Amino acid sequence: MRIDRADIIRVQNPFLHPFETSFTKFVVRDALLVRLASEGEYGWGECKAFHGPYYNAEDNGTALHVLKNLILPRLVGRECDGPEAFLREFRYIKGNRLAKAAVENALWELRSRFAGKTLKTLIGGTSKEVIAGISIGIQKDEKTLVEKVGKALEAGYHRVKIKIRPGTDVTRIGAVRKAFGDIPLTVDANSAYTLRDIETLRAIDDFGLEYIEQPLGDEDLLDHAELQKALRTDICLDESVSSYEAAEAAIRLGSCRVINIKSSRVGGISEGIRIHDLAVKNGIRVWCGGMTELGIGRAQNIAFASLPGFAKMAHDLAGSSRFFARDIVTPEIRLTDSCMMVVPDEENGIRYEVDTRAVDDMTVAHWVVRP
Repeated sequence: MRIDRADIIRVQNPFLHPFETSFTKFVVRDALLVRLASEGEYGWGECKAFHGPYYNAEDNGTALHVLKNLILPRLVGRECDGPEAFLREFRYIKGNRLAKAAVENALWELRSRFAGKTLKTLIGGTSKEVIAGISIGIQKDEKTLVEKVGKALEAGYHRVKIKIRPGTDVTRIGAVRKAFGDIPLTVDANSAYTLRDIETLRAIDDFGLEYIEQPLGDEDLLDHAELQKALRTDICLDESVSSYEAAEAAIRLGSCRVINIKSSRVGGISEGIRIHDLAVKNGIRVWCGGMTELGIGRAQNIAFASLPGFAKMAHDLAGSSRFFARDIVTPEIRLTDSCMMVVPDEENGIRYEVDTRAVDDMTVAHWVVRP
């Protein structure tokens, strides 16, 4: 396919409610969209970086530079054989995986349109529906947290995850357990602890959690391996798995028993598939994480989560209305009555299209790259 033009569109969409993690509070989803034009068709991708380098080293400023000045000028006006070929060709750009993934995702959509097949079919997905879990940000107190968990359970979410950090951990997990008993429960620390917090982590170990997500630093694979030996609870790695090589090292070291695969974090769906296959081969459980995406990234996550290794675990996937009053795709992405996400495929006829009017209304900046 020949890439005739590329657009980078910066949009801002307010969250219905602020979302707080161990590192910051989000009130607006500030995102870069990439649109590639090829032979009359368009492919959209969503860069999942944030307004600052809080989750990983990239943010919207660095992603914009890499996209506008390094990747797209070299891609536009040329033939591209698809997402896998794109990743091989641009391997010389170190890191910057969220920026690369935005382009790679747009190329997957172009391939989908030219082939007349859905993303699920193209990547070998097997699930018609995927299991929805929920991630609840850090709340102001235990009472508010318990209320939020209660509402999530009433809505039917199959797994509840709560964000934690030192000082908002043991007592709050205990309050949720006391209120709701043996529900499927996990916690996510977003790298807020070190091995010096071992006694706190051992206390968390006593709550019968499905896993503890990313307790230690992003690059602390050795420390995670030591911690995994000390805990009964499975450790799930998220930020630490930034590539296939990082996943392979984590598995060989015994740093985790679960991996949260965010395809954009590792450079795109193609790399996500490789990590999925590696984990399944080695008996590591996997699930698909979210990054408070807008509808473009959300729809692609749902398709990615249809891969067979994801079938038994709940994912951080939710309907658009959980985060936003208005999204940028149509139809609106919704949960089913049984709290599942339907995977678009040829059989059910579902296909999410970009609502260009909504994109226009949320646009704060727009750049065009031509041959």
